[in-house]
Amino acid sequence: MLLPPRHQLSKSTFMMGCQCEKRLWLHKFQPDLKDEMDEAQQTIFQNGTNVGKLAEQLFPGGVDARPKDSYSYPQSVTDTARYIAEGKTIIYEAAFQYEGLLCALDILVKKDGKWYGYEVKGATKSKEPYIQDVAFQYYVIINAGLELEDISLTLLNTGYKRRGELDVHQLFHFVSIKQEVEALQNTIALKAEGLKALLKQKEVPQITIGGHCSKPYQCDFYGHCSEGIVQEESDYGNAHINKKAIAGFLDEIEYPLYYMDFETWSSTIPEFDGHWAFRHNCFQYSVHVQRTPGSEPEHYYYLADGVESQSLEFLEQLLSVLDDEGTVLAYNKTFEKTRLNELKREHPQYEEKVDAILERLMDLMSPFWSHYRLPEMEGSRSIKYVLPALVPELSYDDLEIGNGGDASSAFYNLRFETDSEKIQITRNALLEYCGLDTLAMVKIMEKLIEIINN
Repeated sequence: MLLPPRHQLSKSTFMMGCQCEKRLWLHKFQPDLKDEMDEAQQTIFQNGTNVGKLAEQLFPGGVDARPKDSYSYPQSVTDTARYIAEGKTIIYEAAFQYEGLLCALDILVKKDGKWYGYEVKGATKSKEPYIQDVAFQYYVIINAGLELEDISLTLLNTGYKRRGELDVHQLFHFVSIKQEVEALQNTIALKAEGLKALLKQKEVPQITIGGHCSKPYQCDFYGHCSEGIVQEESDYGNAHINKKAIAGFLDEIEYPLYYMDFETWSSTIPEFDGHWAFRHNCFQYSVHVQRTPGSEPEHYYYLADGVESQSLEFLEQLLSVLDDEGTVLAYNKTFEKTRLNELKREHPQYEEKVDAILERLMDLMSPFWSHYRLPEMEGSRSIKYVLPALVPELSYDDLEIGNGGDASSAFYNLRFETDSEKIQITRNALLEYCGLDTLAMVKIMEKLIEIINN
């Protein structure tokens, strides 16, 4: 069979163009301008690949139409057509091409003489970008000459908790979206033609940065497009400090103060008993304890030996630090509160102790919702912005690990590291990062007290 000409738009590049035409143009003609992919993003992509391969076990015994590399999709399209002609009934990564448009469907299955398509997503529910994604695939497939009886998303079931061997039939569930994608077919046709025309332009589209840069996905050219753009402080308004409201917040705290922060890792596929898809597994905490006003804080911390470490150890170590009295402070407490409730359900023997901590839990972010605002915070309440605005001598910028996503990925990936020196360097970096989170809270609290006293 003759190979088809190379495609103009794949599903991924079509989705790029739907988000931003400039992103698509740069991807095609100036890919060297892309931002460097961080460790957390690499982990997300790898998890997506792992989920797709695992879902193939739902339909075992299929033939694989994957290309050997990204330049070999014409062969993949030809192989798919040959497999269909040969009577194969299960095809993985079935590739189709129509008028310069290419798609590769995760799983194609023939049952009772009819074809069914399954697109696998490492997610728990359907989202608008997924519908658009599959609508493009449906458009290519049916116009390439294959009728689909149905097309579905294959999603993860968070209600499934692993016990023993992984049960893929409980881990995944199907959601038919044929009706939704059929309603988008005219839209897909028009958009595809417009994007193909765009790729004939010799000059980059003039599109400024905005909300589309991060929705539905973070653009990998954001660094390039935002270079040289300086936001004026006036954009964020004047300083606003409501001393009465801040004083009211401070009146509610009770010494000793426990500044608490958790770090977690998660995976799309539950790896251990009791785990579910996307479960946040606590592997680290930092607690700074201030016994009396103005006293030097004491630092306590925990860092698990590895991903297989049990949550019971984390919880028991934490309970030994928090004692029975005093306010427990977290920054954006919803995260820590949710993890504590999960730990309580998993280890009901500590239910009363965890409930007592939850009753003492306060959110250090709350004054920054409406009572304390500085232009230097750039409109954000994140501790990454509040800290340098209030305590410029402290910064995350020089840390080897500087955010929670990278911390999670670094810890998870230690399981693959064999160099003991590199392992220790990473563990030290994790301790430094999480420790700064709670030290930052101490310093922010000192600034709040200072404002009221002055």
